[in-house]
Amino acid sequence: MLKLTKKADYSLIALRHLAMCEHLSEANPNPVAHRSASAKEISETYHIPLPILSKVLQKLGKTGFLTSVQGTNGGYKLARDANQMSVLEVIRAVDGPVILTACFTHDRCDQSGSCTVKEPLRKVHESILKLLESISIEALTKDDPMPEGGGNPPPGARNPIPGSGSILNILPS
Repeated sequence: MLKLTKKADYSLIALRHLAMCEHLSEANPNPVAHRSASAKEISETYHIPLPILSKVLQKLGKTGFLTSVQGTNGGYKLARDANQMSVLEVIRAVDGPVILTACFTHDRCDQSGSCTVKEPLRKVHESILKLLESISIEALTKDDPMPEGGGNPPPGARNPIPGSGSILNILPS
């Protein structure tokens, strides 16, 4: 099964949350608008364990996706435009290369002489990479509103995200 790690999933959730914060602050003329979010806020909003989320946010900061904001209303905000960050770029930064099968990383396997699926799987792999590259963090903000109930979601947050897990539920089936 092709599945994201929790760290990659949490990274996408956090980046989406911060992109939503920026949208809400752009729509709000108040200069104290919600442009950043704390690790605690994101953790409580999405029920993500704070220690794991904190490590994920630090990694996203080190890899150029986030900047930290100091002060009483501090936290994190996007370091770049959400349109300029792809899902693939985030997954690679957090988890390393996306690999569908081991034969793409090794020249030899026990079946290499008689394998009939290596090239078709390579095409599937390339299609998955292209799809993930084509989805921006901005695109993740378009379908579902932010959840309510946990933490302090920014003003304007409405219904919970449907589905039981990955932010990548938006991918076509």
